[in-house]
Amino acid sequence: MKVGLYPGSFDPITYGHIDIIKRALKIFDKLYILVSVNPRKNTMFDQDERIDMIKHCLQSCQDKIEIHTSNTLTVKHAKALGATHIVRGLRALTDFEYEFQMTHANRVLDKGIDSVFFMTDNKYSFMSSTTVKEIAQFKGDLSTFAPPYVVDKLKQKTIDS
Repeated sequence: MKVGLYPGSFDPITYGHIDIIKRALKIFDKLYILVSVNPRKNTMFDQDERIDMIKHCLQSCQDKIEIHTSNTLTVKHAKALGATHIVRGLRALTDFEYEFQMTHANRVLDKGIDSVFFMTDNKYSFMSSTTVKEIAQFKGDLSTFAPPYVVDKLKQKTIDS
C-alpha cells in the first residue's frame, strides 16, 4: 500500500489544498493529512476547527484519508504512521526554494522518507491561507478561494473579532 503524508497548517483549508489532496489520492492508497500545530504561529482557527473544516470539505475522500495533528518533526510523524512520502504543493519559485531546503534536511533526518511535489493548478497558483484570511477580514468575495463551509467559518471569525 502506498502511503503519503500531507502536512500543513490548513488555516484554513483552501481550494488549493483540496486540489493537491485530490491529485495525491490518484497516487497514494492512503493519505494522512497532518495539521501542524506551531505555538509560535498565530492561527485564526484552533486545531479542532481546522480538522472540522478538512473533514467537511473532504467527505468524498473519507475512506482514503486520515487527519492527524502534530507539533513534532514531519519526518518523525511520517515514519510513525508508515508513510514513505511527504506530499507538498508548489505555487511559485519561492515555494521551490523553501521545499528544496526542507527536502534535503528531511533526507538527513530520515533517508527512508522522500518528498513528492505537485505543481498547483494555475487557478490556485497565487492562493495561500494568509491571502484568504486577509480577503475575509476586508469582507471580500471568497467563493473562488475556499468551499462554502470554510467561507462561512471565515465570516463568523471576522465578525467575532
